[in-house]
Amino acid sequence: MNAKLDSSPCIRCKDNSAVWQDPGFAVQTRDTRDRSATARFASHLIELNARTLDAYDVQVDLQYDGRSMALRVQAGNTIGAMPLRSPATGRFDYGMVIEPRFQWPGLGRMLGSMGWRVVPELVSLPQLPRSARHIPGWVLATVILRRMEGLLDLIERRFEMADEYLTTPRGQIDWATYVNRQLPRLACLRVPCRFPDLQDDRDLKAAVHFVLRQQLSSIEAQRSSGAVVLRLITYCQDLMTRVQHVSPRQPSPLMLSAWMRGKMKQPEFSAAMEAIEWVMDERGLAGLSDLRGLPWRMSMPEFYEAWVETIAYRVVRHTGGIVRVGRKNETVVPISWERPYRGGQKSLRPDLVIERGEESIVIDAKFKRHWHELTVGNWRNVEDDIRAAHREDLLQVLAYSTLFSSLRVTACLVYPCWLSTWEKLRQRGELHQNASVYAGARAIRLLLTAVPMDGNPDLIARELAAGLTAMER
Repeated sequence: MNAKLDSSPCIRCKDNSAVWQDPGFAVQTRDTRDRSATARFASHLIELNARTLDAYDVQVDLQYDGRSMALRVQAGNTIGAMPLRSPATGRFDYGMVIEPRFQWPGLGRMLGSMGWRVVPELVSLPQLPRSARHIPGWVLATVILRRMEGLLDLIERRFEMADEYLTTPRGQIDWATYVNRQLPRLACLRVPCRFPDLQDDRDLKAAVHFVLRQQLSSIEAQRSSGAVVLRLITYCQDLMTRVQHVSPRQPSPLMLSAWMRGKMKQPEFSAAMEAIEWVMDERGLAGLSDLRGLPWRMSMPEFYEAWVETIAYRVVRHTGGIVRVGRKNETVVPISWERPYRGGQKSLRPDLVIERGEESIVIDAKFKRHWHELTVGNWRNVEDDIRAAHREDLLQVLAYSTLFSSLRVTACLVYPCWLSTWEKLRQRGELHQNASVYAGARAIRLLLTAVPMDGNPDLIARELAAGLTAMER
């Protein structure tokens, strides 16, 4: 515990790292030298927030070395922001922000390059204290835009049953009404029909247009944050073209309530309604405020997998083939247990599979620190836990390789690294490590490589394609 302790009511750290926090911020006694009171409040803080900390993959331990006491906060693979409940008041007086260790600007460029495949998830918790809003404003702006896009996709494909009187009958004719009501009135040419109709809900689109305009105004005020904001502006403008035929209009609370009670129960619809409600309540981007007080989280392994997916689609531009994606359940292979009720793992799901001709390339993206240890220094000097985890990665990707009967199978492990590290290895020709595993006459080719957390995706894809092609020689 020689590290400098932070006493701020907002705990800040980076993913997969640890920080030491002075527990004094949670102590509500005048005498901070009272170690028993400090320990009691700190332990209560951990207990009160155990479920929230677990949901964010955070471990907090109270440690005492005989001289000083500190909270050791260990973050995992999740980034985000969460409120913390005070042991003294029971209110959410504190907060915690987990930032990406590969830095915000790089993540922003990656989000834009991958076409917003993944975005932060908003969590149903109270807002963070204002002092805890240490994240770029554009991060959660992606959430609103993605939800509005999902709503537009939904309502543009929505068929509903319509009941109308038509001069040209279609669908199902209500003969009883026609005979009993229309014929006595001599309204023979007005036939009651029931038919499926693709609805263009103008009120919903007007609400989406309203949200997008408010969002665009807020995003444009963040232009100084870099290229990611420019991509967001373009993204928002593209969505606005889909609703430009309706005038923007803020929905009334009654209208919003009616939509939420309506027949549309899809998750995309509910998420969009929640976002519209934020804007109406000015918790979102309708006024001068922004979303930085809302709790959120994002899995970095899922984010990195989506980034490698983006690279894989660019690889096939150079090598040919098709890409199947685990995120979309396109690579799932079920495991048939003799006694299913006793079986454990139900299926195998590689992250990515590239199929071209008589070759299958299995790609497993691992958001771990291993690449630096594997490329710098001696394997014998690598820490035991890293060596054990790397062996598990190898066994997993080799297990995936047995799922394919292609003449040639390549198993590829992809780790993240800094862009500067990737550039140096590329210049030295040490970007890829190749090996072969033989099973009788069949050889599984193994490729270990890195995809940097930032950079030009086309250049990265060319280098990965070159590494895969080199193994064929």
